[in-house]
Amino acid sequence: MATTATTRVRFTPVEAAGPLFTPAFIDYLVLLHDGLAARALELRAKRDAVLRRALGQHAMPGHPPASEANTGSWRVPPVPDELRRPGIEISGPCSITSMFINALNPGPEGERAEGDLDDDEDSGGHRLIDTVRATHNRLAAVNRELAFDDTEKGKRYRIAPGELPFFMHRERGLHLDEPDVTVDGTPVNAAILGSALTLFYAGRAQADRGQGIYFYLPKLEHAAEARWYRDLFDLSCGHLPYLKRATIRAVVLVESLPCVYQMEEMLWELGPYAAGLNAARWDLKASIFEFVMTDPAQVWPDRFGVDIKTTPFLANIFRRLVAICLKRGAAPIGGMATALPSNDPEVNRVAGEAIRKDKEWEAAQGFIRAWVAHIFHMKTAADPFKKLIASGWKPGPEMAKAENYPVKIDVPEGPVTVEGTRRNARMLIEYVEGWLNGRGAKGIDSLEGKPGVHPALMEDLATGRMSVAQIAQRILHRAKDTKTGETHDGPLVKKLLQEELADILARRPTQADVETRYRTAVKVGMRWVKNYTELNFRSLGSYARADLEAIAAAPDAF
Repeated sequence: MATTATTRVRFTPVEAAGPLFTPAFIDYLVLLHDGLAARALELRAKRDAVLRRALGQHAMPGHPPASEANTGSWRVPPVPDELRRPGIEISGPCSITSMFINALNPGPEGERAEGDLDDDEDSGGHRLIDTVRATHNRLAAVNRELAFDDTEKGKRYRIAPGELPFFMHRERGLHLDEPDVTVDGTPVNAAILGSALTLFYAGRAQADRGQGIYFYLPKLEHAAEARWYRDLFDLSCGHLPYLKRATIRAVVLVESLPCVYQMEEMLWELGPYAAGLNAARWDLKASIFEFVMTDPAQVWPDRFGVDIKTTPFLANIFRRLVAICLKRGAAPIGGMATALPSNDPEVNRVAGEAIRKDKEWEAAQGFIRAWVAHIFHMKTAADPFKKLIASGWKPGPEMAKAENYPVKIDVPEGPVTVEGTRRNARMLIEYVEGWLNGRGAKGIDSLEGKPGVHPALMEDLATGRMSVAQIAQRILHRAKDTKTGETHDGPLVKKLLQEELADILARRPTQADVETRYRTAVKVGMRWVKNYTELNFRSLGSYARADLEAIAAAPDAF
């Protein structure tokens, strides 16, 4: 590791890291570490205690008692106009330069997204090199200098002329560490590192241009965690002079079960930085799986059939989110449209129709914007919000009453099938293969080779987590196929993984490195599932490359 001038901080000298870890940046990073790192550990311990109560006693999270945060008529500070703009945000890893440039450019119809979710979290690679590249790319994008030449494919990527989308920065969460950067020998908190890099570099460029500096805050569980981010922003503004004139705002990702009960409190604790709430569908389902994992009465049907729109208790969670935003003057942001374009026009037509219906539903619930994974479907996803709001429609007064949408966790309707488990297994193999190749987002068709029309979807860590959780839940409770009665257990899941691996390899190029990566993905995926059956819900993002190599060399988990 390279040692900085301060001697307290060390970092692995990955490509292009040196120019970022200047003495001035190190001073700032140490300030944040000293002020926030110990509290982050306390917050993690609180998370674990709440989860363990649910697993050991079936004592689920609930609403906090009455307080200033959930009573009275307070409102968040006025949300910047651009964050109230109806339409769509394009999401993708900002560490992959070609994908980042594509996201900033117009789609096939010539329109840009309203916002860009430049992600170093669930679609990022979770290595220091990814965070370093994301930092450089964000700064270059703000300065309109971002460019990439793919010599292998003979492609040149450049930012097209015209107004860019506003940037929404998403860093890794406070539950993760970065082992390749240490302070006094201790890995730095990943949220501290990512936020610091963005505020120090892209943030300064945005402040100089008069742009707002906006963040999505991932994986929050309790209101005290929102306060932690408020203090991070306060410390930053006190240390970095250019932030004193800047607008910093944050949107909470509602992607954990405890957060569902504390949405109002999250906005309150963010105080001057509060801007909105986002309905993060995939991670929320995964979080629910984790909290009910030991309850045999809570085994879910195939996750592919559990639609937010048609599952009443899930729909009400997101209606409640909108109600709180309406009540408190915040911006409600909807979920992700993940379909990728195909060479088959019929696949694109079916995908487009599904996206349109989904976004029409979200717009009718009061969401003002949502996300899309690819510019091909950008206009289809944006138009429902733009058209409804342009029509003069406004949410009715009943939609602003959170009490109309009580939180209740039910078991969705639908069958439990081995084929649904097989789809989870295939998705898991494909996703982990991408992860091993440095990609946190990958286009995956979990029905590849099957009859029918089914577009590939851009999958990220959230769907990997959800697939693992459902497989583990079925093993734990020996769930039976609704029709055949076949019982889920470790050997069945291992057989499904092996069958899907064989089918995948038969469809991929016969290259040794590709085959090795897929075989390693099965080993890692199996270990991940086994961990979940042991109630160890450790994020894939917490595994160092050495950990993954050790898993690959170890006997199969099943």
